Amino acid sequence: MAGYDDESAAPTRPSDDAALDNPAWFSLSGPHAGLAQRVGRAVRFHPGVAPIAALPTAPTGSDWSDAAELVGPGGALLLFAVPEAVLLTTDDVPEMTDLARRTRPGPFRPRTIELGTYLGIRHDDRLVAMAGERLRLPGHTEISAVCTDPDHRGRGLATRLVLALVQQIRDRGETPILHADGRNTTAIRLYERLGFVVRMEVVFQRAVAP
Repeated sequence: MAGYDDESAAPTRPSDDAALDNPAWFSLSGPHAGLAQRVGRAVRFHPGVAPIAALPTAPTGSDWSDAAELVGPGGALLLFAVPEAVLLTTDDVPEMTDLARRTRPGPFRPRTIELGTYLGIRHDDRLVAMAGERLRLPGHTEISAVCTDPDHRGRGLATRLVLALVQQIRDRGETPILHADGRNTTAIRLYERLGFVVRMEVVFQRAVAP
């Protein structure tokens, strides 16, 4: 079991610094503004510098029109696509169950969603990552069911979901905790980078009534 250590939490939580959710926009609108080409709120690096462009978070129709003017007819923009976490509901349980079956993050049953908040990320309207709350005890909430479709790993989706849940739990004045299979060193390294520290090792036993 791992507990969350505020002092060792190196990553910035998304709600603390919007710039990390849209880094190209804040770079081109700030320190690198002198290297930028801009129409309205659409902005890009000078083509001789880098093939990166940006729009403000939650762009409007006008922003997209500005982007079209910025690149001209037939032009293209290389944009950072930030997947948004969405609140999962009972309507999503079939997809959640299928994702858990394929990725094996731990037990997930039809009513598991009733234990707390579950967040997910979709790609092409398909659930590709999720994480949620499970055990609740005085002053603590467990983060559980952290999993990502194998075709979408390596994009930081699990990190985004875990940090969102960490912030939500801390906003309630509680401490996030989680359990990880000791053999899953990849997951353990991820959680340690996010500020969790190993508190103790536990062994699960299966007891059968006579």
